[in-house]
Amino acid sequence: MLNLKGHVHVGRAKKIDAIDIGGQHVQSGQRASIELEIARLYTHAPLNVSIEVLHGKLNGPVLLVCAAIHGDELNGIEVVRQIMAKIDPKKLHGTLIAIPVVNVFGFIHKSRYLPDRRDLNRSFPGSERGSIAGRMAYQLFDQVIRQCSHVIDLHTAAIHRTNLPQIRANLDNQDAAAMATAFGAPVVVDAALREGSLRAEAERIGIPVITYEAGEALRFEPYAINAGVRGVIRVMRDLGMLRQTRRKTPYQPVTARSTKWVRAEADGLLRSHVALGESVNSGQVIGIISDPAGVTETEIKAQQSGIVIGQHTLPVVNEGDAIFHIAFFSQPDDLIEQHMEDYRDQVKDDLDDEIKWGIGTLSS
Repeated sequence: MLNLKGHVHVGRAKKIDAIDIGGQHVQSGQRASIELEIARLYTHAPLNVSIEVLHGKLNGPVLLVCAAIHGDELNGIEVVRQIMAKIDPKKLHGTLIAIPVVNVFGFIHKSRYLPDRRDLNRSFPGSERGSIAGRMAYQLFDQVIRQCSHVIDLHTAAIHRTNLPQIRANLDNQDAAAMATAFGAPVVVDAALREGSLRAEAERIGIPVITYEAGEALRFEPYAINAGVRGVIRVMRDLGMLRQTRRKTPYQPVTARSTKWVRAEADGLLRSHVALGESVNSGQVIGIISDPAGVTETEIKAQQSGIVIGQHTLPVVNEGDAIFHIAFFSQPDDLIEQHMEDYRDQVKDDLDDEIKWGIGTLSS
């Protein structure tokens, strides 16, 4: 079993042995596609998860990049595809394990959940004799996650919500904090560990995890996908898995001291006055809820100054619905506004670079 932790020094790298996942051996310098049976359906048909392994020739971390633990969160699937198209395993330091679709059942049914409405991301480390969620979580945790040294878990917002690209991590974990900074999303949220989540259970056994949140469920959104691809590559460079470049200094994120959802104060139709990444001031009207005829209108105001990092995408709302997710910072408002402007400029530059870059190969 291969289990390598921490950063590596590329100049001192040594060749590594084969890795074994699900009973299949992958030799150094090779790419392999593995079908891991993680459960059986009531028809007795096997439920398999497809795993791609790029096993480098040189010593380094074992990084898992996974997507669609919630089956309707599609942006991460495309992030994984693009990452796998760019990297040459013969020049890779360490091992990249990629699972584009973790929750296969939810993906097939365009659903966040499993058949019994269980959330797979509250089922880790799972049980060999448990529910289908528990069995899936157990096989993934036992066969794959335990072999890793670092994990990047790719998510989007829930259905009918959207998220600004952001990283959620336990910043008390120095390795997770370093990964969060290296990723280069505009905002890092110091997020508590939730019982049964991949992030919590992996960290319990010493594996640092960051969660990337961007975009909306059941959508492909280029800004979220591009930021995800760039972020994963930055983390791999920071871990020593890929050669560092001489490009400009990476974008430095800001850390939110807290976040809060603003909720609908009435039933009706919501007209939003702000967009993702936009700065808001305390007392600013950020949306208006009216009845269909416009007879009554209710102003929705920001309670504190901050940045919109998530929002409701349906115009129809009920009283109490979470409609705007705002992050609050210790830095002055003008510095945060400049920070977001710098991020938007970088996104434009990255998109321009992507046109030139195409699907070229990345090497060590």
